[in-house]
Amino acid sequence: MRKMKSLANPAAVAGMARFGVTAKKAYGLSTPQLRKLAREVGRDHALAARLWATGILDARGLATLVDDPLQVSEEQMERWVVDFDSWAVCDGACLNLFRWTPRAYRKCFEWSSHPEEFVKRAAFSLMAGLAVSDKAASDQAFLAFLPIIKREAVDERNFVKKAVNWALRQIGKRNRRLNRAAIQTAQEIHRLDSPSARWIASDALRELTSGAVQKRLKSRGPST
Repeated sequence: MRKMKSLANPAAVAGMARFGVTAKKAYGLSTPQLRKLAREVGRDHALAARLWATGILDARGLATLVDDPLQVSEEQMERWVVDFDSWAVCDGACLNLFRWTPRAYRKCFEWSSHPEEFVKRAAFSLMAGLAVSDKAASDQAFLAFLPIIKREAVDERNFVKKAVNWALRQIGKRNRRLNRAAIQTAQEIHRLDSPSARWIASDALRELTSGAVQKRLKSRGPST
């Protein structure tokens, strides 16, 4: 904590609000600074708990980087997720830590219908992260997410709809089979009577049908 405080950048804290990041207390450390600290610390589950308990944005970011995903309990995930108060904390926890836990897929389903904005966002942030990192996962694991994405596409809250869109795009970029399925889902979403749904679908279709994405997927060989 003394090290982080010594690196405090008030100007960076003031600038966070422009990107929708708010926190009761923050030092304004950059992601590279936090990652450097995390490398110096190494894995430390007990320290991660103490850092998270401070409530300080930077400390919580560091906690997600030093915690050991294999020691993260379901109870810890449920405690931390209700503390999410910005997209930065939510995505940091999901991408740095939660997606590497054995419960990640289950939490995508459980949190996807939660009334709290950042708990629901966590479900789709996890989906997006898993789509990128879990190379061994079956297509079926991601096909199962598409009905949930369609169901929640009508949520008009900004941080939810952006995460729903993110999950749909990442799933659709895994391979040609999932690309076709994601495009079909996006077309179905576009027909829903919702401004959020239309934005999600239009943005996803623009990327998933683009020449760049199609060329990249084709270069990987025939789909399953």
